[in-house]
Amino acid sequence: MTLLRLTRAIKLAAVPALIASLLSGCSGLDTLNAMLLAQDHPVAAGIAYGPDARQKLDVHRPADGPADGPADGAAHPVVVFFYGGGWKGGERGQYAFVAEALVRHGYVVVVPDYRLYPAVQFPAFIEDGAKAVRWVRENIRAYGGDPERLFIAGHSAGAHLGAMLAVNGDYLRAEGVQPDSVKGFVGLAGPYAFDPSDYKSTRDIFASAKHIRDTQPVNFVTPAAPPMALLHGAGDGTVYPLNSQELAKALRKNSVPVRHIEYPETGHIEILLAFYPALAGIPLIEDVVGALQDFEGGSLSARR
Repeated sequence: MTLLRLTRAIKLAAVPALIASLLSGCSGLDTLNAMLLAQDHPVAAGIAYGPDARQKLDVHRPADGPADGPADGAAHPVVVFFYGGGWKGGERGQYAFVAEALVRHGYVVVVPDYRLYPAVQFPAFIEDGAKAVRWVRENIRAYGGDPERLFIAGHSAGAHLGAMLAVNGDYLRAEGVQPDSVKGFVGLAGPYAFDPSDYKSTRDIFASAKHIRDTQPVNFVTPAAPPMALLHGAGDGTVYPLNSQELAKALRKNSVPVRHIEYPETGHIEILLAFYPALAGIPLIEDVVGALQDFEGGSLSARR
């Protein structure tokens, strides 16, 4: 066994324990970031997009231009990534691995924090997402990003947040942003069609909603929705694959381009960890980047 294979084997051996720590709310992502990240790209950290302590974001960008953006006017496409955590936890700094994977493919990546339960209930965290998108639209050129090539991505609760911004234009319009500013959405293991009143863990978070249907992105799909790539682990027992299946069905019914991929024997956390190249047992990064490129080229197809 080569040294490289031995090192990777050691890292992979630690994954089950790290998955367990992630599922229990511990800082397994901090451990993985320390182990596996190159961290060789510029990061502008802790930028406020609102007055609350949780309304801050980090901007990750490729290291190919001056700090205030490319001098020649060229700019990179932008991905706003919303992390998960059951609407109760999460810190933007733990998701540097997602940003690094996309920065290496030429994207400026924005990772916002947002307010969480019990400090707030639905829809405050979605409103925070809209505020973060507004900040990106107004400021990202200074960081080498192109606000006209803006995409949203997310995992789990963050995919729910991002999908809601993509399909319910009221949130963005409330911040003075036109919904068609979002050119595409990539969702990983999102709970797009679940009923939060069915689960003790989410019942109180969404108790403020007048109607349950108002909490479900699947109910807001229209032909005006942006193209989407919906990626899910077939073995996900936390957010069932049915959620992506139902959203894909609604998109097709409205003639919205959608690519729906299910990865065999992949769970809720494993799909996220695949952003680490050293741990990727599925072609997640290739599928995410391929979808983003196809969004720009207008060539998103239903299948890989």
